[in-house]
Amino acid sequence: MMFGLPIGLVVEGSVAILLVMTIGYCVVLNERLKRLHADRDQLRQMVNDLVSATNLANQAIKELKATAVEADLQLGARLEEAERFGIELANHVTAGTILMERIAKITSVARHSQTIEPVAPVVPAEPAPPVNKLHSALEQLATRARTRGVAA
Repeated sequence: MMFGLPIGLVVEGSVAILLVMTIGYCVVLNERLKRLHADRDQLRQMVNDLVSATNLANQAIKELKATAVEADLQLGARLEEAERFGIELANHVTAGTILMERIAKITSVARHSQTIEPVAPVVPAEPAPPVNKLHSALEQLATRARTRGVAA
């Protein structure tokens, strides 16, 4: 007998206390397991969302690559066209420079011939040779302008 209590009552009380503690621990453990299962479901949902986002990102990357390739091809074509236009413009500038030099020579010869030679009566049937050259050069310029207008 302990403290005036029968030993059976002490043992049963101890068992009851241990049983209550075990039940309390089981309740706490059950709550933790519920949270773990809820977290597992959330984790599963996060993994599914991550897989979905990864698939969308991969598709977007493929589309970006295709767009980049298309843009590169278009840019290459435009650069080639710009180079052709640049060469054509350079040719036109060269031709214009040559034409201007011819016109300058023609006007120089015409001025020089007017200052040296006395003014002769104008014969309407046949213009002077420098004027013919000037008209010829202007006709060539007009012809080139027309052909450029047709080509453009």
